[in-house]
Amino acid sequence: MVGIPSFGNAETIGYVVRAATAGMVQYFPDLKPILVNSDGGSPDDTPRVAVSTESPDYIEKIILVSPRHKLQRISFTYQGTSGKGTAVRALFEVARELKVKAMVMVDSDLRSIVPEWVELLAGPILKGGYDFVAPLYARYKYDGTITNNISYPLTRALYGQRIRQPIGGDFAVSGDLVARYLELDTFDELTARFGIDIWMTHTAINEGFAVCQARLGAKIHDAKDPASDLGPMFRQVVGTLFKLAGHYEDRWLRVRGSHAIPEYGFERVIAPEEISVNHAKLVDNLDQARLTQRDTWAAMLGEEQLERVMSLELPDDPGAFHFPAELWVRCLYDTLVAFHRPGADRERLLAALTPLYFGRTAGFISQTLDMTTDQAERVIDDQAREFEELKPYLATRWRAMRAQQSPEPAAG
Repeated sequence: MVGIPSFGNAETIGYVVRAATAGMVQYFPDLKPILVNSDGGSPDDTPRVAVSTESPDYIEKIILVSPRHKLQRISFTYQGTSGKGTAVRALFEVARELKVKAMVMVDSDLRSIVPEWVELLAGPILKGGYDFVAPLYARYKYDGTITNNISYPLTRALYGQRIRQPIGGDFAVSGDLVARYLELDTFDELTARFGIDIWMTHTAINEGFAVCQARLGAKIHDAKDPASDLGPMFRQVVGTLFKLAGHYEDRWLRVRGSHAIPEYGFERVIAPEEISVNHAKLVDNLDQARLTQRDTWAAMLGEEQLERVMSLELPDDPGAFHFPAELWVRCLYDTLVAFHRPGADRERLLAALTPLYFGRTAGFISQTLDMTTDQAERVIDDQAREFEELKPYLATRWRAMRAQQSPEPAAG
């Protein structure tokens, strides 16, 4: 089964449907293919396009020769909280009812998907015994800033697995993992929105399922400028990640270092599409937050981190702005601990963390302005190692926080 969550994607979903249709029939001729669109009540013709887009001519010929390949398409409007996570959960429910062997999930705004993606994502499950397949693709150095600065390095440091795109949007899961997803009670309102991808990834890791990555080439999609578009997504992704860190604390506190994840498919040398970012606006967001967020920062950051953030130089030229990776890691770890203190105002903490993320993103841009995407990737990897090296700092603060929550032993 290929599942496509959507909302307002009439212009792009037809291409995704054609590629996915071709991939299912071409690479898995012995299985019965079904394509399911879970839509959020699109104001345009997204559902109609999803079910009416014609398959490529050569696929229609295959279907005519062998009727068992007849492709089914379903589009429905999901019920519940509006968000990608609710759409995906509805896809899980369909997959469970159909007893699918593998479910591939792809975003509805993809412009780089090809039929082979279906084989690359489903192949490790159907041929290799894996349960969860994450995407591995080339992205422009300023695409995926939440991934590069939080979800990738924190997944790597907490759980020891170097999953490069833990919120990539294009995944495959086994029927067994689908069933487990639907049993868990960790799915909440944040997950129902944009927290779903990190929830899927971290759940697969921590529930003991076999994980690998598929080399998909370049990802070309409707990329977003972090300065303008990523605030709510940031809070939903990071909120879900932080909640799961509390749920799985016994696991990550034991993890030391990290290891590579198996990769499926051939290396593809494809230049990703450039995207533009508003560098000055990122710096300005941090500058404004130093006036409005100081009290919250004082409650969630260590004294040294607060002093360093407040004393960061803000030059007129954003290219000269500097926000060290080491400072960012400590700020993020401090916030993760504060998030789990009794009575914490989690929404307020995530809102206060957002401009710090903008600051680190601006610092990364300054650091990599004259670098190629490959060179910038090495900077991202260096930062991920910083996350690992500073994990003892997190563990010490975490244990101290938990110790304060333990009741005092009764006097003898």
